[in-house]
Amino acid sequence: MTTSPNTSLKGGEWLIKESTPAQTFIPEEFNEEQLMVRDMCLQFLKTEVLPVVSRIDNMEPGLMGTLMNKAGEQGLLSVSIPDSLGGLGKDFIMATLVNEGLGGGFSFSVAVAAHTGIGTLPLLYFGTEAQKQKYIPKLASGEWKASYGLTEPNSGSDALSAKTTATLSADGKHYVLNGQKCWITNGGFADLFTVFAKVDGDKFTAFLIERGTAGFTQGPEEHKMGIKGSSTVQLYFQDCLVPVENVLGEIGKGHIIAFNILNIGRLKLCAAVLGGAKMSLNESIVYANTREQFKKPIASFGAIQHKLAEMAIRTWVCDSALFRTAKWIDDKEKEMIAAGKPEGESLLAAAEEYAIECAMLKVEGSEVLDFVTDEGVQIHGGNGFSDDYQISRAYRDSRINRIFEGTNEINRLLTVDMLLKRAMKGKLDLMTPAMNVSKELMSIPEFGTEEDAPFAAALKAVANMKKAILMVAGAAVQQLMMQLQDEQEIIMNIADMCILTFFTESALLRLMKITSTKGAEAVKTESDMFHCYLNDALDKLNKAGKEAINAFAEGDQQRMMLLGLKRFTKSQPFNSKEARRRIARELITQRQYNY
Repeated sequence: MTTSPNTSLKGGEWLIKESTPAQTFIPEEFNEEQLMVRDMCLQFLKTEVLPVVSRIDNMEPGLMGTLMNKAGEQGLLSVSIPDSLGGLGKDFIMATLVNEGLGGGFSFSVAVAAHTGIGTLPLLYFGTEAQKQKYIPKLASGEWKASYGLTEPNSGSDALSAKTTATLSADGKHYVLNGQKCWITNGGFADLFTVFAKVDGDKFTAFLIERGTAGFTQGPEEHKMGIKGSSTVQLYFQDCLVPVENVLGEIGKGHIIAFNILNIGRLKLCAAVLGGAKMSLNESIVYANTREQFKKPIASFGAIQHKLAEMAIRTWVCDSALFRTAKWIDDKEKEMIAAGKPEGESLLAAAEEYAIECAMLKVEGSEVLDFVTDEGVQIHGGNGFSDDYQISRAYRDSRINRIFEGTNEINRLLTVDMLLKRAMKGKLDLMTPAMNVSKELMSIPEFGTEEDAPFAAALKAVANMKKAILMVAGAAVQQLMMQLQDEQEIIMNIADMCILTFFTESALLRLMKITSTKGAEAVKTESDMFHCYLNDALDKLNKAGKEAINAFAEGDQQRMMLLGLKRFTKSQPFNSKEARRRIARELITQRQYNY
């Protein structure tokens, strides 16, 4: 593997190139303005949203709209919108931070994310100048609310199989839409909808449709397991007349809008669920400190400390990977703007470049939140099952995130599919390093002394994790060829190996960078968090690799690969129990997660 210069890697390139701390953006580098905006988001939740969260869940008429208006007044709906259209014109890091800062607002967070993301971005990036001038300032201020209609009863992940049709009227002035959409967030109160339909039965196209358009109606609110305060309805189109000037983008190019917006949406979902995870972790820390059993706080028990520590570890590692990727997208966008490309086109192209990483972030972020809320309920015991405690709402609300923005299964499959397609197109040279790994397996292992330089063992572990991926994926492609696409279990094993490795490396680079600036003594907790994660990641990587190898290899090839996997996932002895106790003591002393 080679070392990349001090520039952003291409999407997927982290697998075959070494990264350095210098080229890695970390949360400790947020500037004063970014921290101020995040604090403003948290304050908004504390003063405006959390006191009325039960009323939101009961869908009190007008309440969600009022809260979104207040968020608009503070500029929280317009961070990504250029100042020429009434927005703040901030960069991608700031937009990601706002998503995280508002992520602990339960159903309110869902409504805001849908409005600012899938509701507004298609228009911002693909709209004509006239369309943007007409609608964007209203969406930026919160005067108008936005929604997005893609899913249908029989087309979820397979969006292109949609049945809604659009036919040009005889006078050429309107498209006549017929069909329905389901699971539409903000659908009950939105003023503007981006809706997808097929022109002439096959040209997948996006349309801007205003509330009140003739032939456009909505169904009643859905009764959901969680995010109960989020408006979710079906949309119906019966000879709905949409002016031709409300076509968004090009006829037949709607898939470009749908899929490009999803890349950004996946990263921003990761940011939002991290905001929720931090809030749930903080609630659990406070509860563990104050709840007494056997005449002492439950925070003093090892079993509870293990839970708090692991919740913090997964949150910290996910945070590391999120902002590493967000900065790559931000840098790529600015690079393309400097080269003369329009802003919207630049951000979409930057997000597409890192679509692999966005898919992994979506998967891991949603599963981290699920883990944190589940353990949070357990720490609360019987009280965690009561609606009188916020953790029960957090638990219910978290479950949808593994389905939003493409199910986690789809995103795992996409992660590997995109890697292999880029390799086949020559964008990523996976073949050369994969062949080098094969040669290494045939050679006699080196038994020299371990380097004693700081982080040498951790760097070697990460390098070996990458070798394990290249070995398993390379052999699977060679053995199964086109049949691999039908072996979803193997693909998901490889995806899990990729996720574990990318997140481990992101955490290591963050630890190395803060150690270089603060000194090892000041980052002992972060060091403990990384080494606990690494220790577990190597075991999980071994399991995923073993399952994949045993599914397609046999005989000498199987034995050789299993031996190689064992070599590549070897870990040094580490007392994770004591490390987790040290992490927990810090959380308990500070009474919050503060990393």
